[in-house]
Amino acid sequence: MSEENIEDVTFENNDNDTAESHDKEGVAKEKPQKKTRKLKAEKKLEEQTEKYNELNDKYLRLYSEFDNYRKRTNKERLDLLKSASQEVIVDMLPVLDDFDRALAAMDDQNVDDETKKGLELIHNKFLNILTQKGLEPMNSIGKEFNTDYNEAITNIPAPSEDMVGKVIDVIEKGYLLNGKIIRFAKVVVGS
Repeated sequence: MSEENIEDVTFENNDNDTAESHDKEGVAKEKPQKKTRKLKAEKKLEEQTEKYNELNDKYLRLYSEFDNYRKRTNKERLDLLKSASQEVIVDMLPVLDDFDRALAAMDDQNVDDETKKGLELIHNKFLNILTQKGLEPMNSIGKEFNTDYNEAITNIPAPSEDMVGKVIDVIEKGYLLNGKIIRFAKVVVGS
């Protein structure tokens, strides 16, 4: 029994020694493996975080571009609706001018009141319809000459000092459509 025990003990001791040496070597070998695994995991996490940030940035840029596109398209649509009738209204302005000239001529001529009232009624109805569509006549007489709104036809000597550089007479009325100039006023300026 003692020999078996000794052999067992020595065998066990040898196994333990070899097991411990393996464990020590194994632990020594596992620590670098754990570190490399940890480094690889951290590197992979950094790569994934970088990818995520890049994709998130692309998404935000795409979303903002789409939002800007949507806003721009809506604004263009509203502008188009506001100015859709512009061409027709511009074509109607000479008719409106003819009405104004006819009414002025009726004042100079001896025309009966009923004819004049009928023409004024038609003129006012026509002007109201155009005003509802956004047409606004420019009032330029007596104001400073402004090249943004007026087109000077000629200069004449001013009747008084305070009329120098101001609009004295309007040859052709100017009009705005929804705040946008569709026809400049043709004016005479005092010098």
